[in-house]
Amino acid sequence: MARQTISPVYEDLRRFDANRLRRLVRTGAYEGHTGGLARGKLQVNVVILPRAFASDFHQFCVHNPKACPLVGLSRAGSPLIPALGDIDIRTDAPQYNVYRFGELTGQRTDIIDLWQDDFGPPSPFRAVPLTVETPRAGPFAGQTVVSMRPVRSCDVDKVRALTARFPHTHGSPIHVGEPSIIGIYDMTAPDWGDAVELVDGEVPVFWASSVTAQDALARAKLAISVTVSPGHMLVTDVDARAFHG
Repeated sequence: MARQTISPVYEDLRRFDANRLRRLVRTGAYEGHTGGLARGKLQVNVVILPRAFASDFHQFCVHNPKACPLVGLSRAGSPLIPALGDIDIRTDAPQYNVYRFGELTGQRTDIIDLWQDDFGPPSPFRAVPLTVETPRAGPFAGQTVVSMRPVRSCDVDKVRALTARFPHTHGSPIHVGEPSIIGIYDMTAPDWGDAVELVDGEVPVFWASSVTAQDALARAKLAISVTVSPGHMLVTDVDARAFHG
């Protein structure tokens, strides 16, 4: 369903709290990326799929905790997740991807007219596929997808220790250094997002990415499933440090 778009200045939005930002998104006043917004609040991916597949997908996430950390669940048919805030998952992400039988068929700013009584979510970098197979759960399987950030060599240990304290936001890196060891041979052509250039003194550091879930959904070829579009996350009221390990 299309919504009228008013374009607030991004820098102005950086001053908004999570609830005010979601209200703008819900009314269609903001449809852009959420990076850097609602500082300190947890931003999450959302996966919405028919109830018949929810248990299998939940198990897929449990088996792949770094790529698909679970931070919230809704009841079947309910678009609300009170534990994460005053949230309606049909409207409160700036953009959604809609998949039919594994194919991306469109992007929307809300999914109100697609909502079904048996829908619900089982549930937060640039991303490339990794040649490590994920454990299968029902129809859900595939390759782990990773995101990469350049890190100064002297800071790698600090980054590893810091991110390990936050397992519900992908935790510590799964690989540091030579990409070919994990099956990545061309870092200039990622499957999702844009390439990131390394400068002298930096090494590539790879984290498991939530795009792993989108890849598994596509491979499962469900009649319909919905995710938020990359970079257009659902902003919650949860302190990003709440899941500190």
